[in-house]
Amino acid sequence: MEAYRGNKEIRRKRILREAEGYLELGLPRPALRALGRLGNPTDLGFEAAYLWGEALRETERYHEALLPLKRAAGMEPENIHVWFALGWCYKRTGQIEMAIDALERALAVHPGEPLAHYNLACYWSLVGNRPQALQYLGHALKLAPQYRGLIDDEPDFDPIRSDPEFQLLCQIADSKGQRQEGSSSEF
Repeated sequence: MEAYRGNKEIRRKRILREAEGYLELGLPRPALRALGRLGNPTDLGFEAAYLWGEALRETERYHEALLPLKRAAGMEPENIHVWFALGWCYKRTGQIEMAIDALERALAVHPGEPLAHYNLACYWSLVGNRPQALQYLGHALKLAPQYRGLIDDEPDFDPIRSDPEFQLLCQIADSKGQRQEGSSSEF
């Protein structure tokens, strides 16, 4: 009986590694097929639930991805990757307030994560909360000045793009970027 349990655990770990490998290669459908051999992934542990949610997210099955991702978040609430995946899916299912909540939870775990600040700026912009959007965008640009290069092509900022404070924030980021480029070229 003990050998059977050991073999079953080895098989489970192999399947999880297989699914993770497929996801790393950008092949979510084979990952889903592999995970399907485990049975219902929401009845399994964190890794299976997270991989299942990621594979569904990568196939743009955002509604379906929410269940395993929520389960994974419940098992490992300190895992920032789960919160990002949940935020992604909530946004794409029109649940912006839930997306904001997911990214706020990511920041509670990793307050210095610039991508969480940047995405929250996007989400707050979408719901029309200009002060929050500008606050998070300012933090993101302080933490990762290279994010300035993303702003012009980001449609999530369209609701606040003509705002004078938004434009000023972008100008300040531009001038800091030019100073950094100038100082690095002197070396």
